[in-house]
Amino acid sequence: MSKIKPSKGAPYARIMGVGGYRPTRVVPNEVILETIDSSDEWIRSRSGIATRHWASDEETVAAMSIEASGKAIADAGITPEQIGAVVVSTVSHFKQTPAIATEIADKIGAGKPAAFDISAGCAGFGYGLTLAKGMIVEGSAEYVLVIGVERLSDLTDLEDRATAFLFGDGAGAVIVGPSQEPQIGPTIWGSEGDKSETIKQTVAWNDLHVGDVSKLPLDSEGNIKFPAITQEGQAVFRWAVFEMAKVAQQALDAAGITADDLDVFIPHQANERIIDSMVKTLKLPEHVTVARDVRTTGNTSAASIPLAMERLLATGEAKSGDTALVIGFGAGLVYAATVVTLP
Repeated sequence: MSKIKPSKGAPYARIMGVGGYRPTRVVPNEVILETIDSSDEWIRSRSGIATRHWASDEETVAAMSIEASGKAIADAGITPEQIGAVVVSTVSHFKQTPAIATEIADKIGAGKPAAFDISAGCAGFGYGLTLAKGMIVEGSAEYVLVIGVERLSDLTDLEDRATAFLFGDGAGAVIVGPSQEPQIGPTIWGSEGDKSETIKQTVAWNDLHVGDVSKLPLDSEGNIKFPAITQEGQAVFRWAVFEMAKVAQQALDAAGITADDLDVFIPHQANERIIDSMVKTLKLPEHVTVARDVRTTGNTSAASIPLAMERLLATGEAKSGDTALVIGFGAGLVYAATVVTLP
């Protein structure tokens, strides 16, 4: 017989509050067209994107996260001192160590919570949400702050016609806390590492100091390009369209509901054509509100789902207590889907 005392947490977990931060600078497609041969019509028809937000020097990964976190904490009605863990999903914090989560925890006045970063690309919010749920049910934290934050403008190659128009910056945050009834469903998550080359960073950080310029990409003026995110657009599109609708359906099944039971659908805001395809494949009824934040925010990777959630609630398109299906998918290739009750 084990001598270890069993852990004891809450019966279930729920999202208690949500907050978002979008940088003040709004960048229309016309700005993107200054460096690529394309058109506003082509960008909108291929992605649905009309504008995106790009961060200033002051709008750092930490600064945006702190703003979004403050709103989420206030929305949840708790104090920073009650937070037992801070989980940050990002691919655009450029220090290998320490984790940006530790700085954020300190700046918001959270005391001494567990704090760590995760790298799960556009599925990062779903990964963080699942970890938070486990902590609360296991009893290692009563309240968990989950943040998705990106400054993808720092990782955008403005001369890459396939990706220059896609990416934006921002931060979204939620507080996850205890519940007496299930309000976060089972997570359907996974990875397909055999497809990892379809979305990747162009150059590894250590390649920048090897001294061999021939191994590094150059811009039109012959200067070494900073590492950027590149993707095989058609391969990613096909994977998202055909495989992610299956994962979304599995999340509905795991939660014990059907599409008719949904009020809201919040997919990763990567591309409006992907969203439209998923809506059709899942046969979502007309009454289901579909997040289309991608039109004005672009692809903000880990931040896209909480940012879209926050906007739907702020505009009244969704309301507290609604049942929502959320799904994130991207580099890895990785994915995570679950059904939640909106705060």
